[in-house]
Amino acid sequence: MFELSDTQIGGWVGQFMLPLFRVAALLMSMPVIGTQVVPVRIRLYLSLAITLVLVPALPAMPQVDALSLQTLVLIAQEVLIGVMLGFALQLFFQLFVLAGQLLATQMGLGFASMMDPVNGVSVPVLGQFFNVLVVLLFLTMNGHLVVLDTLAESFTSLPVGEALSSEHYWAVATRLGWVLGAGLLLVLPAITALLVINLAFGLMTRAAPQLNIFSIGLPLTLVLGMVIVWVGLADIFAQYQVFVTDALQWLRELIRAP
Repeated sequence: MFELSDTQIGGWVGQFMLPLFRVAALLMSMPVIGTQVVPVRIRLYLSLAITLVLVPALPAMPQVDALSLQTLVLIAQEVLIGVMLGFALQLFFQLFVLAGQLLATQMGLGFASMMDPVNGVSVPVLGQFFNVLVVLLFLTMNGHLVVLDTLAESFTSLPVGEALSSEHYWAVATRLGWVLGAGLLLVLPAITALLVINLAFGLMTRAAPQLNIFSIGLPLTLVLGMVIVWVGLADIFAQYQVFVTDALQWLRELIRAP
């Protein structure tokens, strides 16, 4: 009769299940793969496949009791690490959405909104355009492969069973300001150009008060804003490279934090 001891079950749980929770937490929370567009079942299958590939190359896992409280604590730690990495990637994608929303508000296009199928909220069309653009660039430049490589490296630099320190939480908290600053920096030239246009309309109103500036100001601001966006897209790839390099480098530093 085939029998399994508690030690064998605990070894299997520690060797496969604990890494699975970290991988699954990342895939459930990261952009592109962890969105509502990808079914949960597909994400679960991907988590199982990635874990099966990673397990032979991972360092030795702790021996745990499958039904003990310590195992539940380790599972919670692994889920927290995966969610932390996914949230860090979400910050990078949201800076482009924020840039689109700021630009849409400045050019008077903030009222044109659509339902975001990924997040389930209403966002300006321009913000959704930047979101789709950065997703395509991220997949084209194999950013998802870099994320998986960082995930595999995290099992060595941040082994299973090692609790997160306060430096990890502080690193994530300080990055929230980076999103706002990077979003402003991304659209600063366009916002400056639109500000000059609005100042010109203000001077026209002072010079000719009888001119109905609102009837021509809004359409002209929209047209000129779209022209500015079209001109700015010529340099979007270079700006994307700077931000994605910074975000992925920060992701590697995050898993190496003391």
